[in-house]
Amino acid sequence: MATQDALLVVHGGGPTAVINASLFGAVDEALKTPGVGRVLGALGGMGGITDGTFVDFAQVSPEKLSLLPSSPSSAIGTSRKPLEADDYRDLAHALERAGVRWLLPTGGNGTMNTCGEIWRACQAEGVSIDVVGIPKTMDNDIAVTDHAPGYASAALYMAASVSEVCCDVRGLPIHIVIVEAMGRNAGWVTAASALADESGTGGPDLIYLPEREFDEHAFLDDCQRLIDEKGSGVVVVSEGLHKTGGGPVAPILMQTGRSTYFGDVSAHLSRLVISELGYKSRSEKPGLLGRASMPWQSTIDRNEAIECGREAVRAVLAGDSGKMVGIERLSTSPYEVRYTRIPIEQVMLDERTLPDAYINEQGNGVTDEFRAWCRPLLGEPLRRFASFV
Repeated sequence: MATQDALLVVHGGGPTAVINASLFGAVDEALKTPGVGRVLGALGGMGGITDGTFVDFAQVSPEKLSLLPSSPSSAIGTSRKPLEADDYRDLAHALERAGVRWLLPTGGNGTMNTCGEIWRACQAEGVSIDVVGIPKTMDNDIAVTDHAPGYASAALYMAASVSEVCCDVRGLPIHIVIVEAMGRNAGWVTAASALADESGTGGPDLIYLPEREFDEHAFLDDCQRLIDEKGSGVVVVSEGLHKTGGGPVAPILMQTGRSTYFGDVSAHLSRLVISELGYKSRSEKPGLLGRASMPWQSTIDRNEAIECGREAVRAVLAGDSGKMVGIERLSTSPYEVRYTRIPIEQVMLDERTLPDAYINEQGNGVTDEFRAWCRPLLGEPLRRFASFV
């Protein structure tokens, strides 16, 4: 059995624009900390642990490591492999055989659940491994923390991209354009599109969030109003919209564990405008383009991701196991946060959705309270555009 002196980072779930920034923070902190032997990354997610496929970061050049904060997706790979009770016990012993003393899983709700289960399995099996989770999700649906690394960049991408769509529609006001945002059951990314109006030429006319039941008749009435008043409009919808009773707006294509492959909501609603209102409509679905976009990576997001990685190393080396690094907002203006350590049981599979105070009374937009909360995360103001129409 290998000497138990290794620190291992493993990624889980969907990539983001800053998951590699967290990896950089953790690796850089660990490499310069006395007492840590090997600093490893599991290749391909949890499967890398059971297969014993690791990258040794001591063998990676500083020049290549420096690229991590500005590299999209996951440089060490990731996965969404479903795990059963026996798998956690097997992972605990696989980590022990590999000489891992400290484990840092990086991911969202599912990965934080895995983090907690591995920690419990290590305790139950008498395996001396400390575990601390690093939060990561563009969906921003992890509980307790103010926000998670990955969200701010996705929010910036959505706000900036929708601002450009709004300019396009303003210049040629002949249709209703429906933009679909990722985020599953949480509307955080969808809501961020409201900040598109910082461009100076208007933002989306309507925003529909999964935290509210979707009424097709009310939606069509809203669209008809836009047609009557402006001849056009921009509508942003969440991929997780659901009807009264919980049924999806567009049929779900596939469900595997916690992973839901939603039907094309924007295309469905665009066809509805055409068929029911007899008016031109287009659908746009950025999808993966907005999940890990480097041109729209938020500087705030990148810096916070790096610090979350560093804090996780500090926590796990201090023996503060069974925790997840959190971000606590101390002030919105000026923006100030501190990094906390949250008991993992408070986070495991607890989905955090948009609170009522952030959604307008009509259920087709957001409030100023949300805008004030979201604005600092984007960093610099959006580029402003000229318009004379």
